[in-house]
Amino acid sequence: MRRPCFFFAHNRCMTAQPISIRLFQPADAAAFRALNEAWITRYFKLEAPDFTILGDPEGHIIAPGGQILIAECDGGIAGCCALIPHGERCFELGKMAVDPRFQNCGLGGALLRAARDYARQQGARSLYLETNSGLAPALHLYQRHGFRRVDDREAAPAAYVRGDVRMVLNL
Repeated sequence: MRRPCFFFAHNRCMTAQPISIRLFQPADAAAFRALNEAWITRYFKLEAPDFTILGDPEGHIIAPGGQILIAECDGGIAGCCALIPHGERCFELGKMAVDPRFQNCGLGGALLRAARDYARQQGARSLYLETNSGLAPALHLYQRHGFRRVDDREAAPAAYVRGDVRMVLNL
């Protein structure tokens, strides 16, 4: 899934280089892990599921039918997100991370659009995510892209202690 390049020329961005979004390659595993560990440890602490997934993204995301999208700029990885199978015809959007140099540039929105498109191509009917109420920019991004909060009183416990908000996007 090669996306056309687009440019970020925003006063808060560190680059005006083209960004492309592509599918995960095995050589991306270290960058996927580093980007996710950086944001998680900035706000929270790593939990057991983090170690499992980040330690073997191919085995825990791709092998069961998911995918990881990689945003690349000038040969380097600028961001990523995972689509993890979550029930029938649903993917969980997870492990979304953007290098701080590319935050507030629209890269998160580009990753969300690519994730939505990929999920639709795979026949999914919805995207699900868990996030944290303290991550206001993330909540705003998800809401702006059509995700809505869901009542989780009857749902299974969140996979992560930090996951106190659940959202869904119907495709």
